Amino acid sequence: MTEIPDESNEALLLRTRRRHLVFGWWALFGFALLGLVLEGLHGFKVHWFLDSGYETRRLLWRLAHAHGVLLALVQLGFAASLPFAWPDDSRGLRLASTSLLLAGLLLPLGFFVGGIEIYGSDPGPGIVLSPVGGVCLLIAVGRTAWALAFCRASP
Repeated sequence: MTEIPDESNEALLLRTRRRHLVFGWWALFGFALLGLVLEGLHGFKVHWFLDSGYETRRLLWRLAHAHGVLLALVQLGFAASLPFAWPDDSRGLRLASTSLLLAGLLLPLGFFVGGIEIYGSDPGPGIVLSPVGGVCLLIAVGRTAWALAFCRASP
């Protein structure tokens, strides 16, 4: 049986950087578009968005937009910091990368889905995705900060 050779650290860094750049730019596009749609709903005075009974929906969708844009920018920052955080080995890189990608999806998606169906002033069940995304974000940020603080070399 032949073993699959391990991917070089340089190839892993390039692949991970590209993944976060692509995700970050598309997420920035999508969540900026969501912001424009929300502005349009406000501008055209759409009742199911602006009426007083829908304050929860408005809040959750604005939170989805804001968190989505912010996390898209964090993806781009993560991509830029990769060679400094993991210059010579990939320990923790896969965990940080996967956690950050999950955070970029789950946190804003939870707010948005939670606002689709609201129950009085309570969000829908989709809101449970947001705290899961928040935990993923903490894992990614903590692991990256640790790697940056204790890296052995810089490019």
